[in-house]
Amino acid sequence: MSKEQFYSIIKSPAITEKGTMVAVHNQVVFNVARRATKPQIKAAVEGLFNVKVDSVNTLVRKGKVRTFKGRKALLSDVKKAYVTLAKGERLDVTTGL
Repeated sequence: MSKEQFYSIIKSPAITEKGTMVAVHNQVVFNVARRATKPQIKAAVEGLFNVKVDSVNTLVRKGKVRTFKGRKALLSDVKKAYVTLAKGERLDVTTGL
């Protein structure tokens, strides 16, 4: 795969409270494309960050109805990937690529 394909799979790191709490367990959280599979996510992380990945767990957060200035809007679904790195590997996503 090329770097462009890797960037189309991994959209952004999820910098949240829960995302920083799982860093203790050598995990990193990414927002990924809805159609991305676990092997594609694993290959993208290994290709972009040059780290060894043990496992990938994914979840889809369903979109919610929110009110913005009196109008109802439906937020889109978001797919997240919890990537567990191999023992001894480190990844700092806050510094960027």
